[in-house]
Amino acid sequence: MKKLILLTVAVLGFGFAASAQTISKNAIGLRLGDSDGFGAEVSYQRALSDNNRLELDLGWRDGNYYDGFKLAGIYQWVWNIDGGFNWYAGPGAGFGAYSIDDDYKKYDKYDDDSDTFVFLAGDIGIEYNFDFPLLVSLDFRPELGFGDDRFDNNDLDFDIALGVRYQF
Repeated sequence: MKKLILLTVAVLGFGFAASAQTISKNAIGLRLGDSDGFGAEVSYQRALSDNNRLELDLGWRDGNYYDGFKLAGIYQWVWNIDGGFNWYAGPGAGFGAYSIDDDYKKYDKYDDDSDTFVFLAGDIGIEYNFDFPLLVSLDFRPELGFGDDRFDNNDLDFDIALGVRYQF
């Protein structure tokens, strides 16, 4: 009988702890980091369940001699630490493309002036949910790229970023 009571208390305790954590259904904002030249990204998060979500990040860059974009999709598991603090982790992938402007071609000995690439990513981070609809996060995202050797896309990049998102 003692084991049954202990098991019931444990199951109810885990159930209340699991339901105490809530993530916003939607969040949109900026993810500010720069390991691979794409800088700020527009970031959107969509809850898939009580503790899982999908994050989509679109970064673009417009320089003097190049233009480019990068799109990443990350599946995240979210765990509550305490109060408004959560930590999250998950796998993802993405793709990108960029092109060299005509002004730079006079310095370039190659004929090919554009490149596309794909990458695998992981993500781990911590976030804080304020009492009002603001979410602030800090994450670490290693990315393993597969692309053209000329543009050095076959490497491992480490991206650390600060995220600021509005929740709705």
